[in-house]
Amino acid sequence: MHITWLGHSCFKIEKDGFSVIIDPYKDGSVPGLKNIRENADLVICSHEHGDHNGRECVKVTEKPDCPFKITALSVFHDDAGGSLRGKSSITILETGSERIAHFGDLGCALTAEQESLLENLDLALIPVGGFYTIDGKTAGEIVKKLHPRKVVPMHYRDVDKGYGYAEISTVDPFLQAVGSAVFLEASSMDTEKDYSAQMIVLEPANI
Repeated sequence: MHITWLGHSCFKIEKDGFSVIIDPYKDGSVPGLKNIRENADLVICSHEHGDHNGRECVKVTEKPDCPFKITALSVFHDDAGGSLRGKSSITILETGSERIAHFGDLGCALTAEQESLLENLDLALIPVGGFYTIDGKTAGEIVKKLHPRKVVPMHYRDVDKGYGYAEISTVDPFLQAVGSAVFLEASSMDTEKDYSAQMIVLEPANI
């Protein structure tokens, strides 16, 4: 699979000529990021907040042959049973040989059943910024428990490059929790490629 981080929690995932965009943000909803103007065959939104449900920003082409088996796991957007921010979802995309998961705005602990379904992923796209989601330390604990082959952090701010919400953290606490990472000077990666580290930090395409 070819993975492109557009920014915030928005990724474009491509396989066999089919493309999926997960969690496009609405115009002007994320500080420092350009508006999304993309084409895709399918759009998935983990929940209905403006920085995740910008469906109108993606032109959908609707090819019939989707190569993915898609599973959604319902989770809470906070650690108070959803009473603060409601629910979100984790999206699992599977092919015959690979499984990746986009963790949406996960804000709570995973259940034992969810952990079982998410073990040994080929790629985990996980929020690390805290405040609205789990923080870097908690994300690191989840990664160590689930053992994904590759991990890309999302939903954080970068002070130097000027993107992300002021309330959320940088990626640094997550990297301190998990150890070494490879920083790609690119917005895209391929799941089949060996990047010499489990943690892969991408550059958002929309800065």
